[in-house]
Amino acid sequence: MAAMAQDTGLKSLDTSDSGREWMAVGRLDIEGAGFCTGTLVSPNLVLTAAHCLFDKSTGQRVDPAEIEFLAGWRLGRALAYRTARRAVVHPDYQFSSEASTDRVRADVALIELWQPIRNSSVIPFETGNQPALGEEVGVVSYAQDRAEAPSLQQVCSVMNRHLGVLVMSCDVDFGSSGAPVFSFSGARPRIVSVVSAKASMDGQGVAIGTAVEHSLQLLQAELSAGRGFGLSTPGTGAGKNVGARFIKP
Repeated sequence: MAAMAQDTGLKSLDTSDSGREWMAVGRLDIEGAGFCTGTLVSPNLVLTAAHCLFDKSTGQRVDPAEIEFLAGWRLGRALAYRTARRAVVHPDYQFSSEASTDRVRADVALIELWQPIRNSSVIPFETGNQPALGEEVGVVSYAQDRAEAPSLQQVCSVMNRHLGVLVMSCDVDFGSSGAPVFSFSGARPRIVSVVSAKASMDGQGVAIGTAVEHSLQLLQAELSAGRGFGLSTPGTGAGKNVGARFIKP
């Protein structure tokens, strides 16, 4: 039976010991005004949500020069500070002020850093296959009430999924956008989803995310082709509603 969102508490990763395994998760400071969560998937590539790269009020994409990745940020210090060089969003993604399952499905992006992070304490994570219905996952995220250190919720579960959109009983809030959702089935956690939105389902707070099993290779190919922020027409199928009411992207 799927766990409810409030079943498990958050563990603050505000010490070097508690956060040791998660130093590749960092805060993305955007235009000095807001932040998202991002994760290193290679020494110079950060995985996050596509909507983090757009100005909410104007709908315009953010200048990568205004994005800084703070690896392992906690209590005023990071293990590495890097400015973004360029970024690419999923080819099917189009920014909109309205959250929807179609938007979530493509709400994933890669940020290329000007300089790679080569630090033995910051080990990039690999991605894994889409988790099964009912599978236990975990999320590491920054949020509006935990902006100075990330928190780990190690036990939440996949409550619903459809065409790459996942509804999970994970505790997320504003700032958690782009946060990695991990599977613990292997020797080291693997990223299986990226948080796109918070929502409400049957009166419970839930996280909505997109599966990343195919997205990373696609985004890397987009970068290699020099497409940067290139956007194309979104997919035509409206798809089945996942049963959650979106609260905020």
